[in-house]
Amino acid sequence: MTLAPLTIGRLHYDGGGDWYANPSSLPNLLRAVRERTSLRTTERERTVRLADPGLWAVPYLYMTGHGNVLYSPDDVRALRRHLEAGAFLHADDNYGMDASFRREIAKVFPDRGLADVPYDHPIYRLVYDFPAGPPKIHEHDGLPAQGLGIFLGSRLAVYYTYQCDLGDGWEDPDVHRDPEPVREQALRMGVNLFTYAVSATP
Repeated sequence: MTLAPLTIGRLHYDGGGDWYANPSSLPNLLRAVRERTSLRTTERERTVRLADPGLWAVPYLYMTGHGNVLYSPDDVRALRRHLEAGAFLHADDNYGMDASFRREIAKVFPDRGLADVPYDHPIYRLVYDFPAGPPKIHEHDGLPAQGLGIFLGSRLAVYYTYQCDLGDGWEDPDVHRDPEPVREQALRMGVNLFTYAVSATP
């Protein structure tokens, strides 16, 4: 039996934030995964809401934006169930999502706070090596890039890239005109994240 290609679920959340930001980023990341690993992927991501039945077929759930995030009580329950069942959420702050994401993810896991993901974790070495954590793509406040996470047992279920702008680095070259080595670092980190998301078991 041939398995269906893997994809990324772009989370369409409420609250008014631009969940659709960086439109060329995820197709570029999916192409990088196809070209650099043995994983089969779709050409484009799938847009999903937390209430969608199709959410359960998406192991890598991605959210980004510059503005407000809001989870309804049903969203909170659905996201927690999805993550406890083995899914992976990558939240990528696009400079402006930080306060609302931290508030909303605390509703999902009130018993677990975001914490630094150790540099020896597989997401930093599964395919490519990142001995100092996630790459810094764009500068805003003079702060270092951070990779924060929530663990369920030994499995990293939520990964939050802050002061990083990882998705900007996945965009087409003419969007931000980032140097090629910077874009390459972003894509390499994305390949690691996707590979982890589809291989980690609950």
